[in-house]
Amino acid sequence: MQINKVTNYVSVSPQIQLEDVKTLAELGFKSIICNRPDGEDPGQPNFVEIKAEAKKYNIDVVYLPVVSRKITDEDAEKFKVKLRELPAPLLAYCRTGTRSITLWSLGQASKHRKPSEILKMTKAAGYDMSSVVRRIVNGGKTPTDVAGITHDVVIIGAGAAGIAVASSLLKRKKDLDVAIIDPAEIHYYQPGWTMVGAGVFAPEQTVKTIASLIPKQAKWIKAAVAAFEPDNNAIILNGCRVVHYKHLIVCPGLKLDWKQIEGLEETLGKNGVTSNYRYDLASYTWELVQNLRSGKAVFCQPPMPIKCAGAPQKAMYMSADHWFRSGTIKKIDIEFYNAIGVLFGVKEYVPALMEYVEKYNANLNFDHTLFKIDGVAKKAWFKKVVEGKDPEIVEIDFDMIHVVPPQTAPDFVRVSPLVDEAGWVDVDHSTLRHRKYKNIYSLGDVMNAPNAKTVAAARKQAPTVAINVLHDMGHTYERAIYDGYGACPLTVERGKIVLAEFGYGGTLMPSFPKFIIDGTRPSRLSWLLKERILPPIYWKAMLKGREWMVRPSMSSDKVIPEQTGK
Repeated sequence: MQINKVTNYVSVSPQIQLEDVKTLAELGFKSIICNRPDGEDPGQPNFVEIKAEAKKYNIDVVYLPVVSRKITDEDAEKFKVKLRELPAPLLAYCRTGTRSITLWSLGQASKHRKPSEILKMTKAAGYDMSSVVRRIVNGGKTPTDVAGITHDVVIIGAGAAGIAVASSLLKRKKDLDVAIIDPAEIHYYQPGWTMVGAGVFAPEQTVKTIASLIPKQAKWIKAAVAAFEPDNNAIILNGCRVVHYKHLIVCPGLKLDWKQIEGLEETLGKNGVTSNYRYDLASYTWELVQNLRSGKAVFCQPPMPIKCAGAPQKAMYMSADHWFRSGTIKKIDIEFYNAIGVLFGVKEYVPALMEYVEKYNANLNFDHTLFKIDGVAKKAWFKKVVEGKDPEIVEIDFDMIHVVPPQTAPDFVRVSPLVDEAGWVDVDHSTLRHRKYKNIYSLGDVMNAPNAKTVAAARKQAPTVAINVLHDMGHTYERAIYDGYGACPLTVERGKIVLAEFGYGGTLMPSFPKFIIDGTRPSRLSWLLKERILPPIYWKAMLKGREWMVRPSMSSDKVIPEQTGK
């Protein structure tokens, strides 16, 4: 017997046998729902037999048969009522369990559980609910109007990647029918938050309205995506509106999963707990840094991948630089806790960074993952995992702690058919086209190419995707190739930056000759680039389709390179 747990109270399974009833009783099940009509297959135990066997063990049994692929809204409502009436834990079964979990899904949707949560739970139980996703999004009810609208190109996400690729497309073909889907009203220049946390930028410098940035020729659909139907070239929005596409570009960014760290959400923005990964908290970082005169300052980095892998240590360097300049650094114990085993993933930049680690007398702790925090008590707990050794729990005190949350693809993406086993959109790493669905592309933080998740990477990816989509539409003769380029300006002190630029495999890819900027050494010019030049390049070039220094390499349209390495 195969029991697929859905919640602590509900499980589903394929057809059970008479002898399975005793096992269910021993496992503590109090109720059984049969969703399979009698007589579907020869030799199938009928409901009367199951009921008689269940009576021996005081298990309640209900017969609620439904026809495969013909589940009605009324069937789902009856199932929901029975779940409420019957004692738990409960097992529902049919031929494979699919009808039972479909009934559960539709009932949960009507109780206002989020579609992404339902799809995540059913996927974890081993079932694919794509055939009823529209009903789930529609609150468990059969939609009455699903005609929807169609666009040539639909872009999901109005962040850096989404607006940049829309602008790149429309610069090349002004009359292209492009729609951007995003429910937000505000667009953030997230690379600026490190500078806000160091007192260099004001928060207001990093924010504009989405309406002011979306290209005039593009249509803005101000709604949230609930689910994908790639086999139907359709996207389901919250409220069950349907948007059809000829070509889809997926770039909604990633999800900052604050909830993965126990106690973190309750204490963020107070008790000395901060993060430059949120607009409203970066200025609190600077407040804490200015006010700390002595004690312990802790900086954390979660497991990879994360947005801008250098940002956690940038917060440390810039904070330490202030304490160094103010003469208080000798009274402050600086600790850096990193979930991975190295300071930075590209070895050529490590020597320069280590010079600053030593200058600030910072203590590096590798293989430590933050999993719990108590802001009131000023305590944090890390799990130290080293290969070949048992995991160790490390408890520390702090006066100030800069936290970076674990990061994943957004929920509606992770439960979709578009992702790989790790939950990221599965693309060819050279063309950024989906490996299975050839009219779908992805760029930015949400896809699985092994590049740095930075704005600089998205800036290089945008023209690559734009050219390749237009190639698929018959408007260009060549394909563009993305080389994995990304950049991380590591702010090691106020006025100097180690400008890390690299591509796939950690290959160094400097934008300037070494005699102008040696990216492996701290540089004043790199600081000026970060402080004065990159923000206007972002607002006035990248988001406007002006592709200065990011033109991709091209290949023949007859050969599409496949880079399969993860």
